[in-house]
Amino acid sequence: MSAKLIDGKKIAGLVKEQLRSDIRELSAAGVRPGLAVILVGDDPASHVYVRNKEKACAELGIYSEVYRLPHHTSEEELLEKIAALNGNPDIHGILVQLPLPGHIREKAVIEAIDAAKDVDGFHPLNVG
Repeated sequence: MSAKLIDGKKIAGLVKEQLRSDIRELSAAGVRPGLAVILVGDDPASHVYVRNKEKACAELGIYSEVYRLPHHTSEEELLEKIAALNGNPDIHGILVQLPLPGHIREKAVIEAIDAAKDVDGFHPLNVG
């Protein structure tokens, strides 16, 4: 039996085209999907990942906001930012880029994100 190769680029293109179509339909109905991404600190890989998310949002027509916070941002400041985004009707998804600096409790941050806006699916209501 021979192995069948999957063409990842082709599949990704098909998924993106379907997303563009879905986003156009939502926009026509008066809803422009919105994503907020929060990056705390200077992890180089995280910066690349977030830039790629910004680029993908622009390509697909998704409204995006990116918050690049310094390493010394307190947990309280981060939780306040999440609370504001939870209450923002223009933001439908929130992604807090991990890893976080050691002085911020990951669990507290994940639990602070509205489960309905949890892009990663890490909130306890979404995991379980």
